[in-house]
Amino acid sequence: MTKTEMTAMILAAKEAKGKRWEAVAEGVGMSPVWTTSACLGMNSMSADQAAALCETLDLPDEVASALQACPHKHWDKTIPTDPLIYRFYEMINVYGETMKQIIHEKFGDGIMSAIDFSMDIDKEENPAGDRVVITLNGKFLPYKSW
Repeated sequence: MTKTEMTAMILAAKEAKGKRWEAVAEGVGMSPVWTTSACLGMNSMSADQAAALCETLDLPDEVASALQACPHKHWDKTIPTDPLIYRFYEMINVYGETMKQIIHEKFGDGIMSAIDFSMDIDKEENPAGDRVVITLNGKFLPYKSW
């Protein structure tokens, strides 16, 4: 089973059961962001996590095997057309250099890890319109000199 086939089965089972990502993640014992990413094929799960997910959604063992496979992380280099994803692309284009400058001032020459990393997505209710709150938390990795 490919990661694409796995994702299709997971999404169909999630929909059929009327579950939200929070409930699926609770069944796995991980965060909703990480669990969703693994279900979409961008991270791999341990055997226990994959078994828990399959139990939560009543999926066959072949899905558990696919969940444990190392992902091939790739994406199109074209500008995304989905409006929500495009806004992230736009934010990085507008604020990416600003983020880089401020990170370098505070930490020095290096990068923020996307491996030793966590992300939280929350809703902040606001009378002027609800707000999306996204927290990115990555370990700073300094470049080494030889």
